[in-house]
This record gives sequence, C-alpha cells and structure tokens, in this order.
Amino acid sequence: MMIQKCVILIGLSFGILTHAFTSGEIDKKVEKLLSQMTLEEKIGQLQQLPGEQDGTYKSELETQVKKSLVGSTLNVRGAQTTNQLQKIAVEKSRLKIPLLFAFDVIAGYRTTFPAPLAQASSWDPQLIQEIESVSAQEAFSAGLKWTFAPMVDIARDPRWGRVVEGAGEDPYLGSQFAKARVLGFQGSRVGEKNKILACAKHWVGYGAAQGGREYNTTDISENELRNIYFPPFKAAVDTGVATLMSAFNDLDGVPASANPFTLKKVLRDEWKFDGIVVSDWTSIDELINHGIASGGRDAAALAFDAGVDIEMASFNYHKFLPDLVKSSHEVQNHLNETVRRILRLKYQLGLFENPYVTESAEAQALSDPEHVKLARTAAAKSFVLLKNEKNILPLSKALSSIAVIGPLADNKDASLGWWRGDRPHIGEKFRNTENPTVSVLEGVRGAISPNTKLTFSRGCEVLTCTQKSIADAVSVAKSASVVILVVGEIAEMSGEAASRTNIGLPGDQLDLVRAIYETGIPVVAVLMNGRPLAISWMAEKIPAILETWLGGQEAGAAIADTLFGDQNPSGKLPMTFPRSVGQIPIYYNQKNTGRPFDPASSKGKYFSKYIDEENSPLFSFGYGLSYTQFKLSHLHLSDSKIHPDGHLQVSVQIENVGSRSGEEVVQLYIHRKVGSVTRPVKELKGFRKVMLAPGKKQIIQMNLGPDELGFFGRNMNYSVESGQVDVLVGNSSDTLLQDHFNIK
Repeated sequence: MMIQKCVILIGLSFGILTHAFTSGEIDKKVEKLLSQMTLEEKIGQLQQLPGEQDGTYKSELETQVKKSLVGSTLNVRGAQTTNQLQKIAVEKSRLKIPLLFAFDVIAGYRTTFPAPLAQASSWDPQLIQEIESVSAQEAFSAGLKWTFAPMVDIARDPRWGRVVEGAGEDPYLGSQFAKARVLGFQGSRVGEKNKILACAKHWVGYGAAQGGREYNTTDISENELRNIYFPPFKAAVDTGVATLMSAFNDLDGVPASANPFTLKKVLRDEWKFDGIVVSDWTSIDELINHGIASGGRDAAALAFDAGVDIEMASFNYHKFLPDLVKSSHEVQNHLNETVRRILRLKYQLGLFENPYVTESAEAQALSDPEHVKLARTAAAKSFVLLKNEKNILPLSKALSSIAVIGPLADNKDASLGWWRGDRPHIGEKFRNTENPTVSVLEGVRGAISPNTKLTFSRGCEVLTCTQKSIADAVSVAKSASVVILVVGEIAEMSGEAASRTNIGLPGDQLDLVRAIYETGIPVVAVLMNGRPLAISWMAEKIPAILETWLGGQEAGAAIADTLFGDQNPSGKLPMTFPRSVGQIPIYYNQKNTGRPFDPASSKGKYFSKYIDEENSPLFSFGYGLSYTQFKLSHLHLSDSKIHPDGHLQVSVQIENVGSRSGEEVVQLYIHRKVGSVTRPVKELKGFRKVMLAPGKKQIIQMNLGPDELGFFGRNMNYSVESGQVDVLVGNSSDTLLQDHFNIK
C-alpha cells in the first residue's frame, strides 16, 4: 500500500496528471461553482460553437465567450489562438470557467498518419495506440483537449464514404481498435498530460446507411444492434472513453440524437456511462428535417430529454432550454446534472488550474522527427499485398529502367485523405511544412540506384483520359523494364458526404490500366483509395497489386520501402472487397440461410446465389499476402467441453517456410452449430501478429471464454449457450485448420 502511494505522488510531481485533486475534491468544487451559476451560464456550458477552418475565429465568438454563452469550441486551435480566446473566458467572464477546445484529430494532428481504415489493416492495436498517443501530444500542444475520434461504426457497405474513418466490418476487430485508440488519446485516465479526451462516434448505426448514402436512414434489429453494432462502443466505454457523439441517422424510426433507447436505456442505464454526449454537427436542428420535431423547441426538448448534453453548432438549447427549464422541475434537475458532468471533466483535465498552453512546447511537438518516422512505419504496416504473381515483388533497386505512371503517382494531396488534421483543407494550395508529404514518384526516386533510368507519365487524370495522354503513357511504359502504375481515388472521393454508386476505379483510369497491361511490360499496380474497390479485371490480369489506402504524408516513402523490399507487407483486409457493386453489402460474418450455396456440392437453381456473379468476394476479410510464406499446423484445444462460464485455450503452430523475415496475423474464428438465434458462419474472436525469421516456428495461444463465446439471444440478454462450437484458425477468414468443442 505504501508503494502505491509513493507511485501516485511521484506521478503527480512529474506532471503525469494535469490536476492534483481527488474525485471528492472535484465534486465539491463543481457543486460550489454550480450554485453560483445563472440559468444562462448553465446553458452556455451546453453550447459548442465552431471557429474557422484554418483554426482562427470571428470576433463574435469573443463576445459570446465573455458572456459565458459558450462552453466549448471546435476547429479553434493553435497555442497562440486558444490562449487568446481562453484568456477571455478565464479573465473576463463572470465565473471564469475555462473553455474546452475540440478538433477532429482523425488521422493525426500536424503529422498525418494513414487513414483509420488503413491503420486497421495493420491488425496491430499497439501501433494504433502509439499513433493516437502522438496525435494527442501534438493536439495537446496546440491547446486542444478533445477530439471527435475514434469513429467505431461498423461498416459493411463500401459505397459509404466514411468507411475510411473506421475499422471496417467486424465487431471484434473494431472493438480491439476502439480500445487502442481511446487509450492512445486519453491514456489510462482523464487528465494525463499530453492526452486529450476521446469521443466514440457515431452513436449508433450510422455505418448502416441504406444504399451506402451518407446521412441516410438505417433499419437495424435490436439483436443486430447488440451483436454487431454496439460492441465497439461498449469496448470504448469500458476503456473509459469520456465522450460519445450522437449520430445523424434515424434508427427504427427515431433519430439517434433524440433516441432514449440508445442514449438512456443502453448508454446510461445498462452501461453506466457517466461521461458527455455531444450532438453531431447540427444534428439536433436536423430533427426537424427528420420529421420528428415540429420546430426548434421540440428539437431541443427531444434531444435534451433523450440525453444529448452538448449541442454542436446549432442554437436550439440556447434558444429554448430556458423556457423548458422554467416550466419543469425535472428538466431543471436534468440541466444541473448535465452541467455537473461538463464541469467535472474540465476539472479532471486541469483546465481551471492550467488553462493555457506553452507556445514553445507547441513548436517542439509539431516538428518532432520521430513522429514522421512513425508515420512512415505505420503506412508500411497498413499496406495489403493483394496479388504477387510469380513473385514480381519486391523489385530490384538496380533495374535498368522503371516507369512510374498514373494520375496519383505525383499527387501529394490524395494520400492525405479527407481528414488531414492541421494541414490545408482539400482544394487549398499545398504548403510545405516541416514534414511535407512524399509522393510515390519521390519515394521511388529516393529508393533506386543512381544508375536506374526513371521515367514518369501521368497517363490521365483521375476522372478523364484522352487518347493522346494514354498513348504518351504507353510510350513511356514500353521503354521500361517494369511499370509502377499508381491509380485510385482522390481525397474528395472518400470521407463524409462522399458516397459512390460505382466503386470501381473512378473515371477512365481502367482504360489506362488496360493500355499499359497490353504493352506486355510487367506491371505493379499501386492502389490509393479510401474504400474497398471492385477491381475484378485488374485482379485477374495485373500480376502484382499493392493496396496502400490513404497512407498519410509518408505514403510515398513507405510505398517505395515496400515495393523494393525494405519492408515486407503484413497488412490484412479489415473489409471485404466485392467482385461487383451488386454483391453489396458483402461481409465475411454473414448468416447461413436455409438454402446455403456450396459451390463444391450445391447444384441447381434454388439456392442462395446470384445467376450472374459468384457469391464469393474478390478478396476476403483478413486476407493479405507477404513476401514470405507461412505454414499453420498442430491446432490444439485445451478441452473438448467446458461450462458456460469456463475458458478454453486454443494453440497453433506457425512456421515461416519462406526465405524472408516477415509478420503474419494468425486469426481465430468460431462458428456455432445451433443457437437460440441464427449465428454467422464465422466470427473473429482472436488474433495474434507475430514476426518470424525464415525457418523459425512459434506456438500461438489464444483464449476463448464468456466474452468471446456469448451473444445476445432472443430475450436480448447476453449469455453463453450450450452446444457445439467449431474453432477455425487461419491467416484470413478463408480459414485452414478446424476443430470443435462443446459447451455443457
């Protein structure tokens, strides 16, 4: 016990925490402050207003802050700017309550890391925690204390542009990354130095938008919600996430930002969440468009009663809560409890004691070369090798000639994606910073031998090609030993409000790909995109394909590292690649149906299948190649039967049977033969990423217990049901080894 006290005191003295108050002391300070607040000042804590895209703000915001009409901002950032506005809050407002500055730190703050979907391809929670720790440090130095991340929506439809912002289609994988990102942003508790508040979003079901169309209706059964869409949010809450964001979509006819089932019954009552819920941008206002509120007063009443604490961007709480509070003692009590939560967080963050940040610390944090190194490593680990026919990759750095072709080969904007932190917004002129973006062309140029002839042709634009531009590219290709062909999506094609109906290569790029292929010169295709693409022709014809997603500012250097073998690709797909858009939604953990189609044995018409396309995906969830080969064997279960509250250990041997060192992801899936509700054909329940030198073996052990074996049944209670459970282990969802046990 004495040792524990010493550790706490040492931690405080070295600034690990930004405050030194106990929970009881904070509660007393909150109650004292709350007793002094006017109704207007209380409602002001519920108001979040935006600054400008470049981080500045208009003068009207200063007036509102001085009157205590604002409790938090978004987009206002930079040490000098936040200090300036904070000074008004803590020196010129009546009660001197500090502001909480928030910003979308989605793929890094100043250092731009791979997009979250790319990060998820690493299947490396520790790496993702490290990325978010750096992101938090940079954001903290710029005066920020809150980010609207992680997005933990399950997404099964790649037409939806925001798949790029999440971890893909699987609730188990998504839960592991939700934990890692919350820990990276917040640390082990709210108030750690160089950490910021995380916000799990979008609560809930946002990723199931019908037709993959942004902001669209969602229709999800409660059983599906609890088994598929809730788990990553529950993982974030269990990890201590301080805030959640209510979503734009409606759910079972009730918009998520006014839904008492999700906001009260599940979040507060069942999960005991005691943090803050913030609306998405004007989502309270949008209750009127949804047709559930007749006007602003209705919208404010519905959202506040359902449990939305802070209104982002719109003014319904500001306009209508005063009258609602005066007319109801219950609403008044609710308001007081909401303000308590907000003030408590501000005390926990240390804002009352240390409201300002140091400008010199910001300059140091935003120019740390180690952050750039991490961005390069993270990019390489996010790449997925989809095809490598005849081991065309890795390329030799001493080739006589290389042609780099494609509209994205020298594009410094595309790899940054839609969310690029404190960098120019899309469409603005790119500026060189201390850590500028590296294009693929620059990366290749820096990697090859001085004796290698390097040529370049754009070939076409992303959306348009001409016969002349393609002919010029063909001419360049014919003079080279190998072509590196860089194609895909520009940044605007994924992210918010970027849904697509055709998820093949945009524009006429496939015409360019076909023309280069027909030259007979070996082609390595490098894909840049924010979603799985339907690329069946490329998958059949092009000998090597490297999926690089939106790899951040170091994407070009990391791509070169991978193409020339300095990095061995180890990424695995977190989302299924369809053969065609008509298969969507397509995901690995599908239900079996009463007439499942088995291509090996099922013949005839009356099975669950297409008549013009295969059922199988182009590339499966969990799939990804390496420059070496791995063999899995000796699957062993520690027991043949366990009790519902018991645990079972799964072990398997992995061996590197190739000629290079490499990392492989060993994946554990289960399948229930019988359940009280229908169960998926496979469910990911564990994974391990392991590095092995050639010829080396290792035993991997994973655990199955109630957390992995239970599910929500007919009565919506979580339980572990009796029956047979198949265990499947492999290096993708197309598993290799199988055994079973029974739950008695």
